[in-house]
Amino acid sequence: MIEVEGFQKRYGDLVAVDDVSFTAAPGEIFGLLGPNGAGKSTTISCIAGLLTPSAGRIRLMGHDVTTEGPRSRESLGVVPQDLALYEDLSAWENLDYWGSAYGLRGAHLRNRVAEVLDRIGLADRAKEAVKKFSGGMKRRLNFGCALVHEPKTLLLDEPTVGVDPQSRVRLLDLVRAETEKGTCVLYTTHYMEEAENLCDRLAIIDHGKIIASGTLEELRAILGERDLVRLSGKFDTGRIGEALAPLDGVELVQADELTLTIASRQASTKLSALFEALSSIGSEINETTLTRPNLETLFIKLTGKELRE
Repeated sequence: MIEVEGFQKRYGDLVAVDDVSFTAAPGEIFGLLGPNGAGKSTTISCIAGLLTPSAGRIRLMGHDVTTEGPRSRESLGVVPQDLALYEDLSAWENLDYWGSAYGLRGAHLRNRVAEVLDRIGLADRAKEAVKKFSGGMKRRLNFGCALVHEPKTLLLDEPTVGVDPQSRVRLLDLVRAETEKGTCVLYTTHYMEEAENLCDRLAIIDHGKIIASGTLEELRAILGERDLVRLSGKFDTGRIGEALAPLDGVELVQADELTLTIASRQASTKLSALFEALSSIGSEINETTLTRPNLETLFIKLTGKELRE
């Protein structure tokens, strides 16, 4: 349902997204992960038709988003990171507006608005102005506005950011319910646990390029069951390689003057030797964090930073 092939987006000499390709199928949740500035929002915007690709091709339901824009968006729902709500209107009026924008009329529109309000848990607040809603309620309504016309493809850009745990659970349940109906979902998030629990396949994007993609199991295999050790303090980056060379199975992932990230099997058994090696070159270690293999550790290994950085 989503086909992205050789996609590139330039702003003058700046290449924001470079040669990105992926597909997402009916009933699938495809996760797009990357740090701030990696190119996720640019990719979402081009898929949604808000921006025009500089090169490559993007198709939705077989329709090119550049040459067949209106057709490509007929069955598309978008949940933007920034709320797309009219706060002086009621929840019902917001849903009614967006349903009308997609061509729904009469009894069909009224029935869809009522169904969506019930699904997002706001039926009892239908006539209330959105400006009186909590953050979690607004997020649920923001999601509902993308569902009212029953899209076959959903773009979800950080849909749970800043919401309370109860609203997050409800939103994730709504996403799963959509895929059970055969809807294709493209999902971006800053929450690794969401990606691990929700996505069927994922792509990690950094500096505008996809650096890894596959199922969660395929991505974990890249890490090779190694732990990550993150150290903070003071380090002489020019001598770290020299200090770590004698340590078997220890790989330097990222290093600067204040932080150091190292990958190793059974890292807990090597901490003493690691500290001794770093101390020998004058390093000062203030804090140590050991992380077992998961999607977060893979992301740090591939990008050298945490997702939220």
